[in-house]
Amino acid sequence: MEKEELLARIGQLVDSRSFKELREILNDMNPPDLGELICELEHTKIPLVFRFLPKDLAGDAFSYMDSETQEFLIKSFSDVELKEIINNLWLDDTVDIIEEMPANVVARILKAAPAGVRRQINELLKYPEDSAGSVMTVEYVSLSEDLTVEQCFEKIRREGINKETVYTCYVTNRRRLVGTVSVKDLLLADSNEQVFKIMETNVVSVDAYEDKEIVAQMFSKYDILALPVVDKEQRIVGIVTVDDAMDVMEEEATEDIERMAAITSTDKPYLKTGVFNIWKTRIPWLMLLMLSATFTGVIINSFEKALSVFPVLISFIPMLMGTGGNAGGQSSATVIRGIAVGEIELRDILKVLWKELRVAVLCGVTLAISGFAKVYFIDNLLLKIDVSYLEMWVISLTLMVTVFVAKIVGCALPILARAVKLDPAVMASPFITTIVDVISLIVYFFIAMNILTI
Repeated sequence: MEKEELLARIGQLVDSRSFKELREILNDMNPPDLGELICELEHTKIPLVFRFLPKDLAGDAFSYMDSETQEFLIKSFSDVELKEIINNLWLDDTVDIIEEMPANVVARILKAAPAGVRRQINELLKYPEDSAGSVMTVEYVSLSEDLTVEQCFEKIRREGINKETVYTCYVTNRRRLVGTVSVKDLLLADSNEQVFKIMETNVVSVDAYEDKEIVAQMFSKYDILALPVVDKEQRIVGIVTVDDAMDVMEEEATEDIERMAAITSTDKPYLKTGVFNIWKTRIPWLMLLMLSATFTGVIINSFEKALSVFPVLISFIPMLMGTGGNAGGQSSATVIRGIAVGEIELRDILKVLWKELRVAVLCGVTLAISGFAKVYFIDNLLLKIDVSYLEMWVISLTLMVTVFVAKIVGCALPILARAVKLDPAVMASPFITTIVDVISLIVYFFIAMNILTI
């Protein structure tokens, strides 16, 4: 059944009070789809539908809802209902929800949480927003290195139901992380074997204050499902699971795309963001870029005399500026992507510059020849625009130099931005295009003045 049909059907069942059929439909859905579906129901129907879910399913579905629906539901819950939801949420999901809620809602959540859970929540909230500690969970299986395999399984059975993952268990000695062991390893080992004899001691771990984007990249690099988080004394304080790493990747990719398009980041989905809020996220950058474009106007005005002698040069300004901006944008997008996935570091700047320099020469020469042919055959012969051979040379040389400069600027700025602790995505198309526009005009008029002897 399509989502629109399902929404309509659920609405009809609520209106007709056919609750038995409603419960059957809801129970057959998986939590992510159910959470998304509830968010799209009419607000008046959301609490009623949610209350028909079994406790475990309700907690899982709740974690997949957007913050607006979560806040609406929390405000409609009784204290008992809120406590049940918190008890059925993983701790890291509870912390994520708290970070999105206003103060009065946070106060209700903390009040409803058991003392032990409240203490763990407060511990996680102490970590910086962009750190590994902020996305980790403390719900993992810890085993002492002197336990036998049989004792390990007893502990997993006893505690595993409250843990987010049990496939990988973490072996500790006085809380210090000394190894990992998988359930597969335990199943294949002798029941009397001690865990320290079968554990993997070459453990990949991460500091609790490490940047969460780097943490997410480690999942791809090491092909793991969970990553232990340790403090300065190598004591395990939590784990980051692959689902949280994927959320971080999506969040970082979204931020980069928004910055590359010169849009202020927002947490709300596009369709649920008001027109006024969208305007607020876009207008500051548009105004900044508009003001920065003033430089191109100043340059054109300063060469007014040259343009009056050779007015045909004006018609080629958009082509030169557009080509330069596109060339710079290509380089910056490639380098920003390389930085984002960990392929390019600050130490690689000379390698990147050397590679882009060679690419720039090839692209510049190709475009210069193509530009000369385009002006001669299309503008001169086909469109009957009177362009002299010297003017064609000016245009071709400008294309070559502009593309060369644009490629170098486009690859260098993102790396330099990372060096001074700025997001490389900030140095994306809008800023690079503005810089290259200014440079291309200066190059254009400089070449024109020397070749045409203005």
